[in-house]
Amino acid sequence: MFKFFKINISENAKTSFRYHMIYSIIDGFILGLFALNEFILIKSLKGTNYQIAFLFQAMVLVLLFSVILNEILNRARSKKKLIRILAIATRLPLFLLFFFPDNAMEIEHTHFYQLAFLGIIMIYYFANPILFPAINHLLKNSYTHEDFGKFYSYASTINKIMMMVSTFLFGLLLDYDHFAYRYIYPLVALLGIFSIFILTKINYRVSTKPVPKTKFFTAVWISLKKMFHILKGNKPYRDFEIAFMFYGLAWMATAAVITIFFEKVLHLNYSSVAFYKNAYNTLAIVLLPYFGKLIGKIDPRRFAIITFSFMLLHLFFMEMTEHFGQYFELLGIKIYYSLIVSYIFYGLFAAAMALLWYIGSAYFCKDEEVSDYQSIHLSFTGVRGIFSPLIGVFVLQMFDFATVFYMSILSLFMAIAIMYFSMKREKIK
Repeated sequence: MFKFFKINISENAKTSFRYHMIYSIIDGFILGLFALNEFILIKSLKGTNYQIAFLFQAMVLVLLFSVILNEILNRARSKKKLIRILAIATRLPLFLLFFFPDNAMEIEHTHFYQLAFLGIIMIYYFANPILFPAINHLLKNSYTHEDFGKFYSYASTINKIMMMVSTFLFGLLLDYDHFAYRYIYPLVALLGIFSIFILTKINYRVSTKPVPKTKFFTAVWISLKKMFHILKGNKPYRDFEIAFMFYGLAWMATAAVITIFFEKVLHLNYSSVAFYKNAYNTLAIVLLPYFGKLIGKIDPRRFAIITFSFMLLHLFFMEMTEHFGQYFELLGIKIYYSLIVSYIFYGLFAAAMALLWYIGSAYFCKDEEVSDYQSIHLSFTGVRGIFSPLIGVFVLQMFDFATVFYMSILSLFMAIAIMYFSMKREKIK
């Protein structure tokens, strides 16, 4: 494997890379199944527009607890044990989906199953505020600064290949049986636990610096003060997070609305949705190694401008589909011409954002500060998750799809402008 990728690194880094690749393969398979969650909610479970918005909120609201959970991770004597316990606690509830009804009649007359589905998925995502900083910490300590983005892109490429395969197969299965998630997601629980157990085989580099013993809530307060100190003292990073707030508003406001757009305006089936998701993932897979090398060579703020621009063009051509709705059908899949262009830009965006969101913050700090910076980044993701998906659905209810898309495009313009002027004003230390 290392000869194929032309990798020349230490034995410790090779071991970490192997475990990271195995984790990425399994995680990609799971993400591919979860990529159709919103469509399961709207088509199989007959969820409402606001329930679709809350599903997207569930993915990010848990990140509000990143600073607190990062403190728990820092204080844990056995970090591996903590992460494994968390894996079991957040994955096992997926078994409850096996007991959901397998007919639309029983589901349509109650909101219980929609709310239960949302709750179970939200519990699953509760592992992320600890997992994401832990992964960054593990890998940043295993790889050199120059190789970090490159090796992460290799793992992300494999991740997206698996995601593409599982999304395609799951889409076909759901078109055959709208309630196939009932027996697929319990299998996801087992795979999810196993993948995290594999991840925890990567060794932590334990700091020899003595940590003063403080009460938990005192330590959390210290972490919050550290967060404000970092934001106050590191202006390029602060600009980065402000720009991400505007980008995040655009992405989250349209995420739920695009699902509704696919169902209510374009009338897509599961296979068609899987086709578009796989189309952009295919492009992202091809481009990830290139972007992995690029992010380590240029200012991360310039990389952010490129990434946000791709998202902006994606939304523009998505909106054009409403007015220029020409399409043709192939094997039951509706292929819209403007939607193809939209997802070409989304593929470019996905490749770049796969790196920028997960490891972009690491380029603003020292190695030992990575988990702190990433926990701040995740916390702000949770903050914008409180209101952004609901804003998108609210604007849709009050106006129309075009208003949501153009509002989000304007927000992306703001994010790009902030990054541009930040680069002009100050360099990263």
